[in-house]
Amino acid sequence: MTFYQELQLGQAGSKNLIRACETPHDRLLHTLIYLFKIALTVSFCFCFVTLYSMAFGSANSIVGVVVLLYLLVFRAADLCLHIGQSTALLASFLVLSAAAPHLAHLAGPLPGFFINLASIAFLILFGCHEPRMFNQSTLVLGYLLLYGYDVSGRDFTLRLAGIAFGALLVCTVFLCKHRSRSIPLRIRDIPVAFSLHHPRSRWQLCQIFCVPLVVLLAELAGLPRAMWAGIAAMSVILPAAEDMHYRVRRRVLGNIAGVLCFVILYFLLPPSIYAFIGVIGGIGVGLSAKYGWQAVFNTFGALAIAAEAYGLKAALGLRLLQNVFGVLFALVFCLLFSRLLARFSAPAENN
Repeated sequence: MTFYQELQLGQAGSKNLIRACETPHDRLLHTLIYLFKIALTVSFCFCFVTLYSMAFGSANSIVGVVVLLYLLVFRAADLCLHIGQSTALLASFLVLSAAAPHLAHLAGPLPGFFINLASIAFLILFGCHEPRMFNQSTLVLGYLLLYGYDVSGRDFTLRLAGIAFGALLVCTVFLCKHRSRSIPLRIRDIPVAFSLHHPRSRWQLCQIFCVPLVVLLAELAGLPRAMWAGIAAMSVILPAAEDMHYRVRRRVLGNIAGVLCFVILYFLLPPSIYAFIGVIGGIGVGLSAKYGWQAVFNTFGALAIAAEAYGLKAALGLRLLQNVFGVLFALVFCLLFSRLLARFSAPAENN
């Protein structure tokens, strides 16, 4: 394996390679390469988002985060659809994620729920045809991040410009990386493949209805950062029930541990470097191969921003409440929804 190939490995791949080393020298060498990869990735992410903020305004730094997510994921993954059509879909996903959340905010909670539902349905049906790709972790997450950090006026105009530039960048990288692949499945095949009898379609429906509903309920309860509940719900909704139960446990425990670690850092570090707690979280995510640890370190960045806006105590309470509510609601909703779909489709299956 070349140095470049090793840099392309994920966290789990790098850690497996290190564990497989037979000599201390090899273990040290591959550990250093792994740490270099993490440092390189974090540095690139920091510079990318900083440049985006400089170009399109600090209020649109989240656009840089979303575009970066698309770049990091879709340079290696695809949509399991014809590459040319997938490229057009990626551009449409980004444009939708910029425009629809803004319209949902303007419309108000209840009309906004239907806008979010239709938008997430489009993302899930055409971007997540293959659940094992976990594309919802990029597409729905990006949508909810832009929903949670809405802007207006000149900032929204700059947001559209930032999204347009990001779409061009993402599509260029995607085509360069995947143009040699031949995938026969096309957009017109997606509606035909949808069936209430198929586990994939049932999982898609859980995502489509549950995530916007969680956001709506959080908003009606007057909770700030309603997107946190939606992100928590999205992250634990998986096709297999046992996998979902595992993620629910790890998400709750990970957020509790993340909050405790954040508090310790908050009181140990000087106020002048509070902003770097999010960077520490990014490094931790890069070093984490398991979902539970990723949930711990993902908490850092979110709390670093929320603590500045709402104060430490309110931010901690919001984070825990939104995440626990999101995952537990998703668990109950999907359980009841799956039973309802099973009853609805049972006569057809028996025939």
